[in-house]
Amino acid sequence: MKNILELCLSPDLGGLELYMMRASHFLDAKTNVISVINESGKLQQYYKDTQYKYEMLARSSVFLSFVTAKKLAKIIDDHAIDIVHLHWTKDLPVAVLAKLFSKQKPKLVQTRNMTMTRFKDDFYHRFLYKNMDLMLPVTYQVQEQLKKFIPERIRPKIEVLYMGAEEPELIDDAQKQILRKEYKLDDSFTVGIVGRIEEEKGQYLVINAIKKLVEEGINAKALIVGHAMSEEYLNALKADIKKNNIENNILFIGFTREAQKLMQLCDCLVLATDRETFGLVLVEAMACGIAVIGSDSGGPLEIIDDGKTGLLFKTKDYNSLACAILKLIQNPSLKEHIAKAGRDKCEIMFSHEKQFIKLAEILNNLKLSIGNN
Repeated sequence: MKNILELCLSPDLGGLELYMMRASHFLDAKTNVISVINESGKLQQYYKDTQYKYEMLARSSVFLSFVTAKKLAKIIDDHAIDIVHLHWTKDLPVAVLAKLFSKQKPKLVQTRNMTMTRFKDDFYHRFLYKNMDLMLPVTYQVQEQLKKFIPERIRPKIEVLYMGAEEPELIDDAQKQILRKEYKLDDSFTVGIVGRIEEEKGQYLVINAIKKLVEEGINAKALIVGHAMSEEYLNALKADIKKNNIENNILFIGFTREAQKLMQLCDCLVLATDRETFGLVLVEAMACGIAVIGSDSGGPLEIIDDGKTGLLFKTKDYNSLACAILKLIQNPSLKEHIAKAGRDKCEIMFSHEKQFIKLAEILNNLKLSIGNN
């Protein structure tokens, strides 16, 4: 492997963006890597004042994509890039144009984190996909969508590559108790949810489930970790919490780089998104030995074996979620079994290192094919 450019101009910071950052850091130990990120985004904190090479571009409008692509093409040529690995679907047109503008003409690889729901046979999409070389869907479900909606004659090569969880820094029971006391969790059954605070992530489902459990006399609390995408949505959640008199049962943490440490304060972690493509936060919690609960759609179906490595609840149904939480409360041995089985599955299938070694092999094979052309 030689020169790889990791591209992500997303302004946000979630599983997709963190995966890109971790991939670039891992590959940097094996080859020459430069990352290109949004100058106004949240990824810069993981590159600034480190040994990792990066450049920043402004995320332009559709009408200014040519300008951004020209700048990206210059970076590609200046660094003699062989492979551009992109992550955010909105970066696809910029990456394709940059490839065509550049002298290097690098191979284009996309880790596909998003679902695909409609046929892609118009002129625009034919142009994009004909200029791509490889797509790495994060689940087999996404792979099937790509095969269904991208015509074979323009479809790039496809290979499934799961995301992986980093080896967590585990904290001992004494530390947990200190932190639980600090956050006023005490002896409550604590439900965690980690991710951007927005309606599609389903924090409201966790809040309603906690409300239902509290009404049944159960000492349950929710630890909500993540930054708010909309103050209006956050304020609406807080107003509902106040209205239902459960302010002492819901704790908002905000953004933190220590999400896995906070996960370890929880009895279970919930992924409540209704159409989650993968669900990296689930495998991160599993790596910590935390029981997980996920909605019964999308990526969680490939991560959770219901009743064995986690529990599934009916998507968008807080009553179903409350029942799943209650099952763990009433069956401590089941909670322990699920947590252990989940950790074992994570080590086998969703190891950060194993998946990135596989990514390195895939990109290396693509690079070898370049040399053979």
